[in-house]
Amino acid sequence: MKTILNVIWLILSGFWLFLGYLFAGALLCVTIIGIPFGLASFRIGVYALWPFGRTTVERRDAGAPSCVGNVLWLLLAGWWLALAHITTGILLCVTIIGIPFGIANFKLIPVSLLPLGREIVPTDRPFAAR
Repeated sequence: MKTILNVIWLILSGFWLFLGYLFAGALLCVTIIGIPFGLASFRIGVYALWPFGRTTVERRDAGAPSCVGNVLWLLLAGWWLALAHITTGILLCVTIIGIPFGIANFKLIPVSLLPLGREIVPTDRPFAAR
């Protein structure tokens, strides 16, 4: 079932969201300071490309640098990517078939706003990363 949902997701919104994360990551990797943010963008882009069957968990060992990094991320790329998820989610919720995919877009908003200090894990073992 996860594979069917992921293929439909890929066609409806996953590919375009992946391109948005790829673009944001490429822009952030231009400077040396932005490389960690670009890598986070690439990681979340792959998650946005194929989200069903995976989830995010907080890393307790992330510390203060990830908090500072999240504030910078929020200002540099987070708002734009969250707006892309909101827009795509609303457009998908217009149709009955698209409602689950719209809800999945809304669930990706928190990780698009504050990605640092989070880890993407399979849903069948969400506590394995801890």
